[in-house]
Amino acid sequence: MSIKPKHLLYILALVKLALPFFLQDPSWGPHRDEFLYLAEARHMAWGYMEAPPLLSVFAWLTNLLGGAMWAIRIWPSFIGALTYVLVGRLTLHLGGRWFALVLAWMPFVAGAWLRMQFLFMPNFLDIFCWTAMAYGLIRYQQTGKPMHLYVAGISFGIGLLAKYTMAFWATGLLAGLLLTRDRKVLANRHFYLAIGLGVLLFLPNLLWEARHGFPVVYHMKTLENSQLQYLNPWAFLTDQLLYNVATIFTWVTGLVWAARIRQYRFIAWAFVVTLALLMAGHGKSYYSQGAYPVLFAFGAPRLEEWANKWWKLAMLAFSLFIGIRLVPLLLPFRAPAPLAEYYVRHPLARTVGALRWEDQQHHSLPQDFADMLSWEEMTQKVARAYASLDDTEKAHTLLFCDNYGEAGAVNYYGPKYRLPPAYSDNASFLYWMPRDYDRFDVLLLVTDDTQEMQHRFIKEFRSARLVDSIATPFAREYGTLIILLKGPTEAFRQAFRDKINLDELKTTAHGAVQTLGPNPLDKGGAMH
Repeated sequence: MSIKPKHLLYILALVKLALPFFLQDPSWGPHRDEFLYLAEARHMAWGYMEAPPLLSVFAWLTNLLGGAMWAIRIWPSFIGALTYVLVGRLTLHLGGRWFALVLAWMPFVAGAWLRMQFLFMPNFLDIFCWTAMAYGLIRYQQTGKPMHLYVAGISFGIGLLAKYTMAFWATGLLAGLLLTRDRKVLANRHFYLAIGLGVLLFLPNLLWEARHGFPVVYHMKTLENSQLQYLNPWAFLTDQLLYNVATIFTWVTGLVWAARIRQYRFIAWAFVVTLALLMAGHGKSYYSQGAYPVLFAFGAPRLEEWANKWWKLAMLAFSLFIGIRLVPLLLPFRAPAPLAEYYVRHPLARTVGALRWEDQQHHSLPQDFADMLSWEEMTQKVARAYASLDDTEKAHTLLFCDNYGEAGAVNYYGPKYRLPPAYSDNASFLYWMPRDYDRFDVLLLVTDDTQEMQHRFIKEFRSARLVDSIATPFAREYGTLIILLKGPTEAFRQAFRDKINLDELKTTAHGAVQTLGPNPLDKGGAMH
């Protein structure tokens, strides 16, 4: 008995969900950003410095399930599978059958989405919401049922709660509707009610931003200074080809076909406008990936209709050939040392820039992979330093980390090693500093500044001892120091208070754009 297309759709979705768990080597730990989002779930709010709140809901569920690796990665895999379900259903509504479903499925297992829908970061929610918003508008064009406009509106609101880049796609779709003078949508009152519903869903986060001085402005300013300034439009465009090269014929066909059909032309315009806006704003190249799924849904049925048996086999063979070669760049399919050796023998990773980090230098492993190493080693060494203290010292110890990855990792593994909470003034950890943070007698410091012991502030303690450092090869935190400092002077306490107060001011929109006075502990490079 032959499998019905709708049954094949769900079989492929299940394969999509499970496949990454078999491809990644089990020796790798969580990514530094995943630690941050898991930490946010312990401080539930309507917003955070670096992201809207939706991901923290899934992080809360992950913590509820025990926080194991499978519980971290199940959500991006599951939502990625749901994204394919939307694409597959749209493929069927556009006339596709078995081959079209398989062709529309290939990008999910043979391209950049293999990583973006496996790491626990906002991207998997972003791609889903972009797809759902377009799905609602397209289904309204097909059926005329207002409920589909509300699907689009709800997806818009939820998308903004997932990642603010939804605003680019919403602008692109609106521009597409205006440029095509689509009266069917623009003259419908339900369209505006749906937009209002989306804004209403987003409103709590907007109010949170206003109440905290719009820290998103500070975050974007920091991102621009550290990363976005290095981006250029040509690299953005070449990355678009690289991310979906294995199925380029499908999305290009979908873009051309949508542009030729008046009913769907707004999608083609939305794609072009969104990419133009992201290029103008120096957006990262992966910000645009949510615009592609709908193009695969448009292209796959057309290729199924036009291609003969041999062309169909050729397309699948090409996608698999490219996809298999991209897997080592997308997921760490071997342990660190063998994987680094693999890249030496197979220069494709260096050729396409997969080994280039934010510092624009080439390294042994991709940055995302290096960010999955050394975290439990770090926590173990912090625990040994903490265990060397007597009970009185432990009761007056501040465990402080330079960055959110360190603080998040120590808090993630900390209960296992009976550690107190770790704090930081980096990212949203700044909001969670205890009220009496300046009343410590012992500072247990985790710092990625390998010259920390030479800085002037060290002399403001009665004793300072370098306890250990991170020795995991290939880790981005390689060389990170664990320092035990006892007996701070009052001058240091005041400087530390000033540093935290200054950091809090800088995270507001006003503070982010002002020229601030020097940080008392940044002068001379101390406790950056």
